[in-house]
Amino acid sequence: MAFRLIPREVKFYDDFQALADEVQHGARLLTEMLAPEHPMWDKVDEIKEVEHKCDFLTHEIMRRLNRTFVTPLDREDIHALACSLDDVMDAIDASASLVRLYRLDCVRFGARELAHIIEASTREVRLALGGMQKNNGFMAHAVEINRLENEGDRTHQQAVSKLFDDERDPLTVIRWKEMLDFLEDAIDRCEDVANVLEGVMVKHG
Repeated sequence: MAFRLIPREVKFYDDFQALADEVQHGARLLTEMLAPEHPMWDKVDEIKEVEHKCDFLTHEIMRRLNRTFVTPLDREDIHALACSLDDVMDAIDASASLVRLYRLDCVRFGARELAHIIEASTREVRLALGGMQKNNGFMAHAVEINRLENEGDRTHQQAVSKLFDDERDPLTVIRWKEMLDFLEDAIDRCEDVANVLEGVMVKHG
């Protein structure tokens, strides 16, 4: 058995899982926010709280990275993974904030559907992280994240097309187009996480 004079700091895996749990929590709150006909504006504050937690966890990962001599993954991969997870939560937070900022008082086609895809994607991200740590089952989750991203693209295109067909007020079109774009961006950011993880698996597999 190989002997390490200096042990590797493995707590990074726990940090990533804690961060992914918070991201998944934020996605679940977004789904709840957009579930009724009239969006629940008070959920924005709850989502913002989760976003702050993610910022704190990301900061802690960076602090540990700076003071750890031997890491379980390459330093650039730890940095990229933490930032990509935080980016997902930032996009979720931005989506929710726009609903209240623009006083969007009804849920249009596409918003609820995209929120469900975001939540499903964050769930797969969490499972993919577990697969990476165990070096087992990662690829199935990566494939599903990619499938969800494609579904998100189709749903976004359909929603924008329907928005342009149904809405005549240009300000409403602008506001909802931006909202739909942020929702799609959150799904894209989940795929970014999967791409970082896949690069790690190729490097260390």
